[in-house]
Amino acid sequence: MFTGLVEAVGQVSRIERKGRNRLLLIKAPFVQELESGDSVAVNGCCLTVVGVEKAAFMVEAVAETLRATTLDDLRVGTMVNLERALRLGERLGGHFVLGHVDEVGRIKQIERRSEGSRMVIKNAAESFQFLVAKGSVAVDGVSLTVAGVKRGEFWVNLIPFTLEKTTLGQRRAGERVNLEYDLLVKAARRGEGSYPAVPFGTE
Repeated sequence: MFTGLVEAVGQVSRIERKGRNRLLLIKAPFVQELESGDSVAVNGCCLTVVGVEKAAFMVEAVAETLRATTLDDLRVGTMVNLERALRLGERLGGHFVLGHVDEVGRIKQIERRSEGSRMVIKNAAESFQFLVAKGSVAVDGVSLTVAGVKRGEFWVNLIPFTLEKTTLGQRRAGERVNLEYDLLVKAARRGEGSYPAVPFGTE
């Protein structure tokens, strides 16, 4: 479980192929506090730490994760949003984020303003039901408030702090981003559309 409040921006320093999987070595300021088995959200994707070096940690992304997220787009030198798993008793400043990407969206437009930016993101038309104006959405692991939504796209406002402290300030129109919709909205929609109810007693 995560909050969508990015702890640090890390950098991919090495990528290794392991069959259809990828091993990613990522530099991070909190690496000395990590142990193998810990969970870290990398651009919003929950991954397990499989090794720790002096200044970097390694995670393994399986083939399905590479297919369903933007992790296969990563290259050596790419900057990534990082967040360690939430600890019991800590303040929840963002919203409940599982690190399970629902879909990959694409940045349609970025409007630069003196007080921040407005980012418009294209997504699947059927995902309209999971977005609520003034509700929450995680974009590359960053907890954001939905400023507006219509079928096939939504937009968020990015304050200068978010632009400076996450990778969203470096993003450009046309780039792909990981999207995770609010767990509470998805739960409320259960029994409809893509989240059908499961009758009691069935497997």
